[in-house]
Amino acid sequence: MNTDTLNLLDAVVVHGSFADAARVLEVDPSAVSRGVAQLERELGFRLFERSTRKISLTEAGAHYHVRVAPLLADLADAEDTARDLVTAPTGVLRVSASTAFGQRVLLPVIDRYLRDYPDVRVELHLSDAPVDLIAERIDIAIRLTPDASPDTIVSRLIDTQYRVVAAPSFLERHTVSHPSDLSGLPCLLFPFPGFRDLWLFRNAREEISVPISGRLEILGALALRDAALAGIGPALLADWLIGGDLEAGDLVDLLPDYQVAAGRFDTAAWILTPSRRYRPLKVRHFIDRLRANLRP
Repeated sequence: MNTDTLNLLDAVVVHGSFADAARVLEVDPSAVSRGVAQLERELGFRLFERSTRKISLTEAGAHYHVRVAPLLADLADAEDTARDLVTAPTGVLRVSASTAFGQRVLLPVIDRYLRDYPDVRVELHLSDAPVDLIAERIDIAIRLTPDASPDTIVSRLIDTQYRVVAAPSFLERHTVSHPSDLSGLPCLLFPFPGFRDLWLFRNAREEISVPISGRLEILGALALRDAALAGIGPALLADWLIGGDLEAGDLVDLLPDYQVAAGRFDTAAWILTPSRRYRPLKVRHFIDRLRANLRP
């Protein structure tokens, strides 16, 4: 047996099917099936129970995988460590981020990174849904919440602030001088807890929770910003998304004397990486580039 065959086994276990393992490994599903069958012949016992609907590890297969998986991780770490001693960053770097943060913040950083490291290819996965870093083979994820699985390392990238903003055309029809004024306005809603129903405000004098409502709910921060720019209503948006709009006067900060949040005031963008003991050079350089370019 060889490590390629063992990696096929690990991929099937992680992803739950031959087809999904083949998709992630970018090979034909029949190659995965043949590799696992060959491994079973060499071992002399079945690794999986197969049915028309699903596969599952046998007891012997589960025991074998538990012992083999850490060895595969150690081999990958050893390979990365040795390669980084004699080469510049190389290979495929898989980065995941929310759609808006990826488009507005990461793309300029990735552009400079690719120009500096011509032997690296970046795959940028943009999604507002949670991502399994191990299952999707993600090297780095940027998320706006520190919530992560136990096999993930989390570190703060940058602090973020949220503002309630609206277009000047909206303010021609409505007046906002206190957070409570928002409860009677048609706010633009983002379908996440807090963002869609209760905004928090605080300053030196008070801390207040304001129930908000509206008739337009948008899944997507970029589209939410566009709706605010169009004068449809006030929106709760992050500073990294609307900084340029505020400077240009296309959006107005309705309550500049207040801190604003949905759920909690301590908000940030976070770096998530798989908890392998060794970080490849391509990953370390990308994180360094992020911190250097996004430093306030």
